[in-house]
Amino acid sequence: MALGSVKHAGARAIFSEGVRVKGACKQPAGVRRAPFVAKAVAAGSQPALKKPAPIILNGQVLHSITEERLEIVRSLGDQLESTVLPLLKPVDKCWQPNDFLPASNEPDFEDKVRALRERAKNLPDDYLVVFVGDMVTEEALPTYMTMLNTLDGVRDETGASKTPWATWTRQWTAEENRHGDIMNKYMYLTGRVDMRAIEVTIQNLIGSGMDPKTENNPYLGFLYTSFQERATKISHGNTARHALEYGDETLAKICGSIASDEGRHEIAYQRIMDMLFERDPNGSMIAFGDMMKKQIVMPAHMMDDNWHQANTGRNLFADFSAVAERTGAYTAEDYCTIVEYLIQRWEVAQRQGLSGEAAEAQEYVMRLPDRIRKLAERAQARKKKGAKSPFSWVFKREVVLH
Repeated sequence: MALGSVKHAGARAIFSEGVRVKGACKQPAGVRRAPFVAKAVAAGSQPALKKPAPIILNGQVLHSITEERLEIVRSLGDQLESTVLPLLKPVDKCWQPNDFLPASNEPDFEDKVRALRERAKNLPDDYLVVFVGDMVTEEALPTYMTMLNTLDGVRDETGASKTPWATWTRQWTAEENRHGDIMNKYMYLTGRVDMRAIEVTIQNLIGSGMDPKTENNPYLGFLYTSFQERATKISHGNTARHALEYGDETLAKICGSIASDEGRHEIAYQRIMDMLFERDPNGSMIAFGDMMKKQIVMPAHMMDDNWHQANTGRNLFADFSAVAERTGAYTAEDYCTIVEYLIQRWEVAQRQGLSGEAAEAQEYVMRLPDRIRKLAERAQARKKKGAKSPFSWVFKREVVLH
């Protein structure tokens, strides 16, 4: 990700067929949650938390974190500086897009571009659709920085704040910016895709924004990014593997380098949640259950090329997700394995002594992977095999969806 990400399609592959996990919330879960209980203090000795009426705007809950939990988030600054910021790479140690591209000032530039185009001839249209969908998602980076700066207690208040939270957000964004840049330039040089259709899609997506249903709540926000960055890593890793299978070693290196970045970013967000689980297991467990009930909404779910819906009657993001599922770039099974990974990382099954609401969330999360797998199997059985759809990104050529 960008948030990323897969920053894209896996959950949609499950739910785009009209299937919903039982217990999933259409509206955000209740706000001003149960009080957190410090490990060393008995739950009965904790004062009751005040629960002001929730703020609701256009049906969406805002600023749902309690003041007590907000103080926990604010207290993490020193730990962030020692355990999260070191995951950022110095600029002079980072790869740059130009490292993978023919140098335009070199006399053999045109020869290298011709060689690049020759390699790209072997990339099938379904690969290009998945790659472009991932690229569009990466190019909507301004939206993801905006999303992080909606979170209470961690936002960059000045635009150049020196707090560890603000430093992370800006430098994470700077690292992520290279992803869409290199993907865009490479696709342009291949001549295999309709760049104007892609550019329209990017502009529409940035203009539409995203709604991850995180309620300005950093507990929810960092759960979202913990999941999303891992999803993005998986997706880019698979497109790297597929590019190598199709004979484009340079493109494989590009996708692999992006996946490596996403891996570092995934660890960063998960370390933040590690801290929150350590200091507030009840609040963290409730937030985990809340985000899982809402389902992880992929960052590009509002993509629109001004052509697909009008000419096919279908949703562009849903069709892109279907191609990603069919080709194995990002699947319902990937979604399940991410949930299982996070359950294991945060020792969800082993936690005891949780509050009633937290214990309910714990039970829901533990049962979720099996539920999703069963629902995905049913959805897969209902899909029309061999269904196709044209994509403007590949000059309106048809691509198999299922």
